[in-house]
Order: sequence, then structure tokens, then C-alpha cells
Amino acid sequence: YNSWPSNLRNCTYYPNLGINNVVIIGTCAFTAFLLLSNLPWYLPSLGDGESLIPSFYLIVFAAICFAVYSSTDIKYVRFLSIATTWLFIALIGFMWVGAFMGESGQVSDFTNNLASIGNYFGNINEFVLPLNDYHEFYLFWWFAWSIMIGQFTSRFVGGLKTYQVLGAMLIFPSIPIAIWFSVLYQYHEAGLPTQGIKNIAMVFVGVVFVINSLDSLIRLYTDNMNITVKRLGKFNYIALNIVALSLLTLLFKLNFLQIQWVGALVIGLFFGCAAYIAYSKFKTVSNIDSSPKDNKIDYAKIESVS
Repeated sequence: YNSWPSNLRNCTYYPNLGINNVVIIGTCAFTAFLLLSNLPWYLPSLGDGESLIPSFYLIVFAAICFAVYSSTDIKYVRFLSIATTWLFIALIGFMWVGAFMGESGQVSDFTNNLASIGNYFGNINEFVLPLNDYHEFYLFWWFAWSIMIGQFTSRFVGGLKTYQVLGAMLIFPSIPIAIWFSVLYQYHEAGLPTQGIKNIAMVFVGVVFVINSLDSLIRLYTDNMNITVKRLGKFNYIALNIVALSLLTLLFKLNFLQIQWVGALVIGLFFGCAAYIAYSKFKTVSNIDSSPKDNKIDYAKIESVS
């Protein structure tokens, strides 16, 4: 505290520590914990495939550090988002060639795998009900994520219609994901190995995805709570977020917190907001034609300021 600038120490502003920000911070830390808990399985060459070793903690700590630094400037967030997209597309192409261009698979196998996804949705009731622990975990995690992605994306979709936002957030991203799972299914079905360079490539892209997810969420809750670089200073901002996220990540490891609690809270918020809108704001919301046109960042101006 004593190292903070005098104008910050004397500031009478109290940041908004509402439920929304608690959800964002909790899910952000849980994402880092999920990376930590799965690293033994993804990198068995570094350990016994089950135990957490110091190297895994260092990897997650480095991911948090990179994410916090990236969040200090929206240009970095944008660059990492674009880079992550292209890395994922390159990974899909790399794995696709190994699955369908050799003796273990053909292009027709890919189209069959892709078509089978439609059968999944046609029989989704058999996969979802009864709700087991596996589905419960991912359902609550998805809800915890959705409230944040919606808030972050809404700030950069100037002038888009509701259906266009839906397409940008749900439909278009589903296409590469569907292709990715079709490729992975071929590796499973044909018993193709993924050791070596393929496994390293998947781990690398996965870690970059986590960093890209974290920096967006860090940027979101720090803006919401006004604990920005401008207010704290770059060093204090970075130190505060690294320490807080690292400690919260370890707190999830102790099973003191559960992502199901966060997801259930978000579901409650969704239904609460829907009821409130239907009761008192339905006309106002139904008259919304598109997102505000000024909800769009001019990166040229940002770069000129820098």
C-alpha cells in the first residue's frame, strides 16, 4: 500500500465488489486451476502422468503472468486473440493431415465423422439426461463462462444486430470446433498415436488458449472494479493480479471452492435478470435494434496514442 502513488492512497473510490465481479474472478482462477490439474495427463513425459510436480506449477504461473501482462493493453488482448485463432486453425490442419491423408484414414472418414455430430444433437437427450457429475461440471462451467464472454464481447460489437452477435459468438466458432472433434475422433477410432510433436503442438495451443481466455477476463474485472493500469500503475497492477490469481488457483486445489457453486450462482442471475426484464423492462429491451455503434474500439487511435 505504501508503494502506491499518493493520489491512489488518498483516493476515496471503493471498487465495485459485486456478485458479477466475484463470478468473473472465480471463473478466471478456476480456468488456471483446470490447466494445472490436467497438465499431468497432457505432459506425462514430465512426471508420472498423475501427480503435480513443480514444473506444472511453473507452467501455470507463467501462463498467469503472461495473461496479466497482456491485459495491461487492449492491443495485446486483440493480438493474442487473433494469434490464438490462427494457431488453432493451423493445429486443426496439422492434425487433419495426420488423420486422413495416411493409411489409417480417408477424406470420406472425415465427412462421416462430421455428419455424426448431427446425430449427437438429434439424440442429445440421451447424452444429457440423467445429469451425471461429468455433464454437471461442464454445464456449470459453461454458464460461469457465458456471463463473462457476453460482457466482454458486447463492448466490441458496435452496430451489430442481435442475430449477428449470436452468429459471431455461437455459430461461427462452432464450425472449427466441430471439425476439431471430427479429427480427434478419427485418432481415437483408428488408434492413431499423438505422442511427440503432435502432443507438444496440442499442449502449446491449449496453453495459449488459456492465456487468451485469462487476459480477456482480467481486463474485464479490472475495468469493472476500476483497478486499472492507469489508476494503480503498471507494476502494482501486474503484481496485484498475479498474486491474487495465483492464490485463488491454489485455493481451488484445496477444494475449498467449487466451479459448480459459481455456475449455479450465474444460473440464478440469468433467471433473475430474465424475470426482471419480463416484468419491468420488456418493452425497453424489445425495442433494442442493435448494439450501440460506439461500442467499437478504434485500434488506430490506440496505436497513435502509444
